[in-house]
Parts: sequence; structure tokens; C-alpha cells
Amino acid sequence: MPGTRKLGRTSDHRKAMLRAMVTYLLENGKIETTVTRAKEVRSMAEKMITTAKTNDLHSKRQVLAYVTKEDVVKKLFDEIAPKYADRNGGYTRIVKIGPRRGDAAEMAVISLVD
Repeated sequence: MPGTRKLGRTSDHRKAMLRAMVTYLLENGKIETTVTRAKEVRSMAEKMITTAKTNDLHSKRQVLAYVTKEDVVKKLFDEIAPKYADRNGGYTRIVKIGPRRGDAAEMAVISLVD
């Protein structure tokens, strides 16, 4: 169930951070972040891709309410969602890359599956 991790932030800050990270993931294809953040981003990004697969006005408005950039929404509906049309989930991959130098937090790369 998405949204169960607090990530050490208030609810407003957490929601804004996840929206920005999902937008960046859909824009660039991959993000380097901590493992717990990557797991939260994965659940929301997969919900956005699944919603975009229906490709109607209602789904576009739902995705626009979450994703912060309109050009990313256009890319999602035109390029990303059709690529996963025959796939039932599992659109992202999380690969652990070891501890961070400063505080030894476990880092991971989350990327869209090709």
C-alpha cells in the first residue's frame, strides 16, 4: 500500500517530494536515491503509468493532478504508456548500489524497465 512510509517528513513535504521524484523519474528514466524513497516512488510511478494506459480525458486529468510538468504528462501518454500496453505492472526496477559516503544510507537506482 503506497504512502505507509513517513520518510522523516511532514505529510505536505513528503507528498511534494514524491511528486517531484515521480516527475523526474518519468522525465529522465532513472533516479539515484535511498532504497526506502525508491520503494515509495516505485508505487506512485507505477500507478501513474497504469492510469496513463487508459488514455482518456479523465486519466489525463488525474495524472496532471499529480505530475508537476505538463510536458512530462505528454511524454507519459505518448511514449511511456504505449510501450507498456501489453505489460501488467512491473514498469520499474530498483537496483541497490551500496551505502552513501556521508551517512551510510543504503542507496539504489530506480529506473523504468525497457
